[in-house]
Amino acid sequence: MKTLEDVLAKPTLYDVVIVGGGPSGSACAYWLAEAGWSVCLIEKKHFPREKTCGDGLTPRSVFQLAEMGLEGIVATNGHKYNGLRAFGFGATLEMNWPEHPVFPNYGYTITRFNLDGLVAENAEKSGADVLNGVEALGLLDATPGRDGELVAAKGVVVKDKDTGATAEIRGRYVVAADGQNSRLGRDLGVTRNRNWPMGMALRGYYTSERHDEPWIDSHLDIRDTNGQVVPGYGWIFPLGDGRVNVGVGLLSTGGAWKGVNTTKLQEYFVAQTAEAWGLSEETCLGAPTGGRLPMGLSIGPRVGANTLTIGDATGMVNPFNGEGIAYGYESGRLAAAVLGEALLAEDPTALALYDERLDAAYGDYYKVARGFVRLISEPKILQACVGLGLRVPPLMRELLAIMANLMSNDAKGPAEVGYRAMSRLANAIPAQAWEMVFGDGAKA
Repeated sequence: MKTLEDVLAKPTLYDVVIVGGGPSGSACAYWLAEAGWSVCLIEKKHFPREKTCGDGLTPRSVFQLAEMGLEGIVATNGHKYNGLRAFGFGATLEMNWPEHPVFPNYGYTITRFNLDGLVAENAEKSGADVLNGVEALGLLDATPGRDGELVAAKGVVVKDKDTGATAEIRGRYVVAADGQNSRLGRDLGVTRNRNWPMGMALRGYYTSERHDEPWIDSHLDIRDTNGQVVPGYGWIFPLGDGRVNVGVGLLSTGGAWKGVNTTKLQEYFVAQTAEAWGLSEETCLGAPTGGRLPMGLSIGPRVGANTLTIGDATGMVNPFNGEGIAYGYESGRLAAAVLGEALLAEDPTALALYDERLDAAYGDYYKVARGFVRLISEPKILQACVGLGLRVPPLMRELLAIMANLMSNDAKGPAEVGYRAMSRLANAIPAQAWEMVFGDGAKA
């Protein structure tokens, strides 16, 4: 990968400058470079680097990696698995990923420590200039956007974290891909809709003899230290290399996690699963790490006169299941296509297509997902959905397809997905769930 000195040796006005080398930024850089545009991808840390994550790749992620020519190397460095094993309220169910006309019926687990550098290197091989250990300090020649738009900029001011040298990197377009706590996003003027769900996750690594199992485990009835069910889930993902990724995720719905100590919740979850997986202080590989996850396109605006936000910087995480990697790759690819059209036509107004395409692909589906999160934050509904649903395999397989956004494309297009999810959820959620909370005849 290039150094800052390499880039400055031949001053360049890049077509696109991207800040953040995670899934969205690296995917965006790859697709733009592959199309022949000049790209500079700026990552403040050196690859490989740690990243708090569940380390699970669903079929949607696998598809995007395959499209970038990376499935082979991911298969070599990761662990292939068949589907989800769900636990809740005394029931267990193993579910293969559904058959789908586009997405594969399997996933991989691979640490972000190993994965993210592979995607960034792939972008570099396609022609992008990739900078490691270089931090974007702020926007270059920023100008306010119109109402409802991001700030415009002519590039970014950066600092080499090893040498302390600062410089300007100029681009026709600037993309913020620097995560949920996006420094660049704040400079661009984004805010989060605080009425929409927020996730919070904590994970740690353990050695385990069960490290190569063909399922990822999801516990859907995690409880606090008082034994009360909390809105969220626990997971154990086998990594195939002697380790398992163990974590908990919480879903905030109007303060539903107030008073929940995530460290204690993680400890309690580990204690509950310790015997089955051989988890102990001796097998623990370090203290858990965590972070917040804005969900459901909750951060905006997303478009300016020559600026865009993608991935976690725009709140791309799926509220149904906390998945973010696939949506990072997808939003990066969508942004690359729109930027390419704007560059080809020499028309910055084409950036408005990004909002339109995001809304078409995810708007209605995420709207349903946000509503579902609020629904299951009611413990009685959660218990009915999980406790009853896990005893009806066809119902749970339908829910898995909905929550992983793997419904077959049996309608007229992506704009229909929200309606289909809503109607299928109405049929999938047991009638007892509605009646337990709202009384007889509530669902009707």
